[in-house]
Amino acid sequence: MVPVSYYLALAAILFALGALGVLIRRNAIIIFMSIELMLNAANLLFVAFARSFESLDGQIYVFFVIAVAAAEVAVGLALIVTIFRTKHSIDIDELSSMKG
Repeated sequence: MVPVSYYLALAAILFALGALGVLIRRNAIIIFMSIELMLNAANLLFVAFARSFESLDGQIYVFFVIAVAAAEVAVGLALIVTIFRTKHSIDIDELSSMKG
């Protein structure tokens, strides 16, 4: 059996990569992919701790996180497509002109 500390280290690395992607990149699609990577890191920890404590609660949380992530992707991609149609670019720096 793999120790929980290995899963914790892997999740920390994945979360850090996702956070760096959100902070460094300017492409909206890459930012959404980085957010999904961070959510998957949290899901990995939920499942690892649920398995170590022999409980199904963590896997139930993962199910809801995946459902929320799917809804977030659907709405986010719809917004990106709409912005791309009007501005012909999905660069985040150019979206600051949308402030009212």
